[in-house]
Amino acid sequence: MTFQQNIGKINILKDEWDKLQPISKENNNILWRKFRLEWNYNSNHIEGNTLTYGETELLLIFDKTTGDHEKREYDEMQAHDAAIHLIKEWASDNTRDITETDIRSLNKLILVKPFWKEAITYDGQPTRRLIKVGEYKEHPNSVRLKTGEIFDFASPEETPRLMKELMDWYKKNINEHPVILASEMHYRFIRIHPFDDGNGRIARLIVNYILMKNDYPPVIVKSIEKEKYFTALQKADAGDIEGFHNYMANQLIWSFEIAIKAAKGESIEEPGDLDKKVELLKRNLKTKNKIVYKDKKVVETIINNIYCNFLSALGVEMKRFDALFKSGEWYYCKGATVALSTIDNNHFASEKLDNIIKLLIGFAKNGSESKYEIRLFFKRFNDEDDSFDVAIVHDIQFSERQYKIKRFIGMPEESSRFMRAINSLNLVLNKDGKINIKFSEQIISEKRYNEIVTENEIQSWAKKTADALFDYIEKEAQELDRRREKK
Repeated sequence: MTFQQNIGKINILKDEWDKLQPISKENNNILWRKFRLEWNYNSNHIEGNTLTYGETELLLIFDKTTGDHEKREYDEMQAHDAAIHLIKEWASDNTRDITETDIRSLNKLILVKPFWKEAITYDGQPTRRLIKVGEYKEHPNSVRLKTGEIFDFASPEETPRLMKELMDWYKKNINEHPVILASEMHYRFIRIHPFDDGNGRIARLIVNYILMKNDYPPVIVKSIEKEKYFTALQKADAGDIEGFHNYMANQLIWSFEIAIKAAKGESIEEPGDLDKKVELLKRNLKTKNKIVYKDKKVVETIINNIYCNFLSALGVEMKRFDALFKSGEWYYCKGATVALSTIDNNHFASEKLDNIIKLLIGFAKNGSESKYEIRLFFKRFNDEDDSFDVAIVHDIQFSERQYKIKRFIGMPEESSRFMRAINSLNLVLNKDGKINIKFSEQIISEKRYNEIVTENEIQSWAKKTADALFDYIEKEAQELDRRREKK
């Protein structure tokens, strides 16, 4: 498709994307996780980082490292992830715009610290050069093309002036179509190549700052297509700048299509994602035989990356039941020493779920409790006096080598730890002598600390809880109808 045709398609996709706003927190988390991993992996891989996609996910999501890589590669991947979060924060701030100082700060962030790098002099001789972070280049950084020709970027002497002119150009053209503005900014920045290292990553960060500033999703320049990317840049050098605009437009169409699927709650997995899953499984198998013991860092990682993500997904699922009850309240309690009584004790406090998640993160950071428990109480089914209440309890327990997440759904008077222990068989007999499932405490996950948990698995826990809750409510509602018919 031509550039104008792609722009027309992008405008249609943007309208559809806008109409789907705001998307649910659950779907947004799924979407951002995919963009975050794709962006970090591909942008760094283009520049020579050797971490695989699976290793990138282990590092950024699960805070684990595998493989035989230089420490600098792990550090730069984490630093680039921090830069992405910073760019996202800047883009959401309507009171500011990106500055030349910001760009230098980004370079300082992604390169982490000064280092020595192998280089080639202008006449082809090998040398070593100290790479200074956040500072403009002090030596020419020309590159030798495949043809053997030398391609010259801006000289060190003219770089400060050209960077100022670039930012002036950006401010002057800020109302241009975001695709044109972002891709043109990328091209002009690369032609200057102001830093000794990190120019490509910075250019792509700037592109996505501009796009996200205008409520577009970020583009992902895929490392598998880097030759097409470099060719588009070279054609721009030859005067075909629209060709580079069109290349970036095609990447944005992919991002929009993924974003719209996520907003609709559809799967955003791609054919290549199976290969990534297989790779992740292989990494998981390699670590399975390693024993990881409970410590403060392990507990904090599990709470932050697994339990809190599960609670976020659970909150989305539980909102579906709000209309069936007069009220629903979340409660939290930390620690294993809680009194074995009902909810009405000093060990529990009512709070909004988002705040509870923040509190849990704080608890995990400051201590090493062996159990964290969250309760949701739905009161007065159908807002009727003679109806029923429901308790949904989830707790996570940490032992020496593994953790366990348990779920209880049942009558509030049966939801205390004491009653759950007494009723561990989960069965009661009704007046007709038939078994009636009044409460059900189940283990929904039991993992060793070194086992990987995927986002899909976390989502499945929440959906299974919602299904179990619906089954419980349906049975209680039927029993309520029978009691009323007997009156």
